[in-house]
Amino acid sequence: MKQEMLINVRQPEECRIAIVENGLLEELYVERTAHDNYVGNIYKGVVVNIEPSIQAAFIDFGIGRNGFLHISDVEPCYFRQVPGWAEKERREQANNRNHRDDRNSKNSVPDDGFNSNRPRFKPPIQEIFRRGDEVLIQVIKESIGNKGPTLSTYISIPGRYLVLMPSLGRVGVSRKIEDESLRRKLRDMMNGLHPPKGLGFIVRTAGADRTQKELSRDLAYLMRLWKVIVRRLKKMPSPIDIYEESDMITRTIRDIFSSEIDSIFIDEPAAFDRAKEFLQFVMPRHVNRLQLYESKEPIFHKFGIDKEISRINHRRVPLKGGGSLVIDQTEALVAIDVNSGSFRTEDNAEETAYQMNLIAAKEIARQIRLRDLGGVIVNDFIDMKKEMHRRNVERILRDAIKRDRAKTKILRTSPFGLIEMTRQRVRPSLKRSVYQECPCCHGGGVVKSSESMALEVFRALVLASQHPNIAKIRVILADDVVEYLNNKKRIELATIERDGNVEIVIRAQPDVWPEHLEIECFDANNKPIPFTIH
Repeated sequence: MKQEMLINVRQPEECRIAIVENGLLEELYVERTAHDNYVGNIYKGVVVNIEPSIQAAFIDFGIGRNGFLHISDVEPCYFRQVPGWAEKERREQANNRNHRDDRNSKNSVPDDGFNSNRPRFKPPIQEIFRRGDEVLIQVIKESIGNKGPTLSTYISIPGRYLVLMPSLGRVGVSRKIEDESLRRKLRDMMNGLHPPKGLGFIVRTAGADRTQKELSRDLAYLMRLWKVIVRRLKKMPSPIDIYEESDMITRTIRDIFSSEIDSIFIDEPAAFDRAKEFLQFVMPRHVNRLQLYESKEPIFHKFGIDKEISRINHRRVPLKGGGSLVIDQTEALVAIDVNSGSFRTEDNAEETAYQMNLIAAKEIARQIRLRDLGGVIVNDFIDMKKEMHRRNVERILRDAIKRDRAKTKILRTSPFGLIEMTRQRVRPSLKRSVYQECPCCHGGGVVKSSESMALEVFRALVLASQHPNIAKIRVILADDVVEYLNNKKRIELATIERDGNVEIVIRAQPDVWPEHLEIECFDANNKPIPFTIH
C-alpha cells in the first residue's frame, strides 16, 4: 500500500496537509493563519469567575477570551489546600480498589491511559479556587461558536515517541499498543532510562518499535523543554503564555508520520527547510523521504486531491454500487443516513442491506475523519434482521475507526437499527472552518418561494393601507416576487389601492436575495411615515 503525505503551503494564508493511500484521500488537515490555534498551548492563567452550579471556573489566560475549566479537568495537586480531602480520597480509593482490580483483570490491556491517575473523589470547585488564584492550564479544545476554549490542568507535552505528563508520576504505555509482551518491554526500557521522579511519561504508538537510545533522545528533549517551562512559570506574571505548540507541519509530521509513509512532498522551500531540520533531529534515517515539490502545477491538483476536497462538504456521498450516505450536521449532533439506492445483490433484501452496510461503515469512518466531525454521531444503517449481520457491521465500523487519532466510543446497534457513537471534538469541523453561514437562509439551506414572499408582501400592503396617514406605499422586491404579484395579484392590488385610498408602487431590485423586502410609506405631502410589518 503506497502512502504519501502532501503538504500545500504555497499560499501563506492557509496550510493544507493530505494523507493519500493508493491515490485515495484518507486524512485532511486545514489550518488558516488568520485563525489563531491555541490547542496544546500552555498558559499561566488567573481565575476570574467560579460557577458552583456547573462546577467550573473561568480562566483569563491572556487571549482576550476566558477559558472554561471543569472540575473533572482539575489536577489533584490543587486539592491539597482543601481540608480533609486526603482522608476522603483514601477512603474512596479503598472502596473502589476491588472494583478496579476486577475491571483490569477482564481487560487485555492494562489501564495505562491518560485518565488512570485521576482521583475518584473531588471536592467542590469553589473550595479549590478563589478569584485571583493563579493556575497552570493547557488548552484542550478550541472555542466553538459562543463557547470559549476548554482548559485542563492535566498538562501533556508530546514528543515524537513519548508524551510528558507531569501529573501522571509514573511510566505508562499507549492503550493502542495491545501486545502485552511489547508493553512490558517498553516499560522496562523506560524504567531503564531512570526518568525523573515526580514526572510521568507515556510511550506513544510511534515509539513501539524504537530503540532505547531513540527513546532516551526524546526523553532528554522533553526534559529540556519542561525545565524551560518551569523557569518561565516562576519568573513570568500571569496571564502569560508559557509554551506554544509547533506549527502545523511540524505537528503533523511528529504525530502522524510513520515508516508506512513512503514520501512527504512540500511545495514551499522555507517550509521544506523547517521540516527537514525537524526530521534530521528526531528521525534522521527518514530524511530522504522528504521531497521539495517544484512543479508550477498546484500539488493537490497534480495528485487529484482538489477534486476530492471539493466533494468533502457535499451533503450526499455516493458509494460503490449505487448506494449513498446523507450527512446532516447540527450544533451538537451529526446524523448519517445510509441509502441503498440502486445497489442490489441477488434477490435477497437482507443480503443487499448487509453488503450495503459493510460498504457504508468503511466510508462513514473515512468521512468522519475527513470532515473532522465531533460530538454525538448517529448512524442510521439499513435495517437488518440477522444478529450476525449487525455484529459484523459494528466490527467493520470499529476496525475502520481505529486509525482515527481522535478518541471515539461506539455503542452497539439499537433496536431501531442505529449505531450511536461519540468522537472527541477538539476544534470546529472542516465545514465550519471553511464555510460561513449563508446570509440568505441563515444556515437553514432553504428560502421562501416567490409565491410565499408575494403572499407575505400582500398581507403587509393590506396592513399598511389601513393606516389613516399613509397615502403612498413603495415596495422593493426580488424580480421573481414582483413578477408573481404583477401576474397573479394585479386585481387584488388594485382593490387595496381603491379601498385604502393609497398608491402602491412595486419595484424590482436585481441582485437581491429571494426574501428581500423593503417597504417605504409616505403621507399626502410625500413625507416618510415609519411602518413595520411585525
